[in-house]
Amino acid sequence: MKRERAPIAVEGIPFVVIAGIISVLFYVAGLIIPAVLFTLVTLFVIWFFRNPERTVPPGDNNVISPADGKIIDIREVDEARILKKKMLKISIFMNLFNVHVNRLPCTGKVVDILYNPGKFVSANLDKASLENEQNAVVLETPAGEKIIFIQIAGLIARRIVCWLREGQYVKRGERFGLIRFGSRVDVYLPVGTDVSVSLGDKVKAGESILARMK
Repeated sequence: MKRERAPIAVEGIPFVVIAGIISVLFYVAGLIIPAVLFTLVTLFVIWFFRNPERTVPPGDNNVISPADGKIIDIREVDEARILKKKMLKISIFMNLFNVHVNRLPCTGKVVDILYNPGKFVSANLDKASLENEQNAVVLETPAGEKIIFIQIAGLIARRIVCWLREGQYVKRGERFGLIRFGSRVDVYLPVGTDVSVSLGDKVKAGESILARMK
């Protein structure tokens, strides 16, 4: 089974193993209450790193949500760091209880991957897009449009994982990474893209349509 299709994200396996071993040690030592508590922790970690299958909706122009979570921002902005032009920004906040495996919003070629270390302020704040640790991916679609999607660490999240490489051709809805323990993903699209979501909407990675490109 490929890493991306494992029922639990492989990056979470060390956490599961450590919590499980501690649980067993407490049971062996006869410390029942700590053993039960760490068993619950083990089950929570397994659930947190779950990696469910998703059904990608058809439509070549559809932009699919890269993350589970809540839409917290939709607006045109001056994207001054990477493509340096006005773009449509859609932000998705992932809380502790969402699936944290990320999926590709569009089909295309990965033309650049830019990692920046930074702070760990709460990911639902506007300044998280500028100040927090983040990993940006620039993707060129078959139509020649360039989009950006950025994994952003949060207050608790301390590890961004991205499985992509520059020059790689990828398909909409495929898994491309994850962020451990809460975070957000920002998507930058060409101005004029038709938005399909509203502020406050709950979305699912690989299934929910964020927008339709012209």
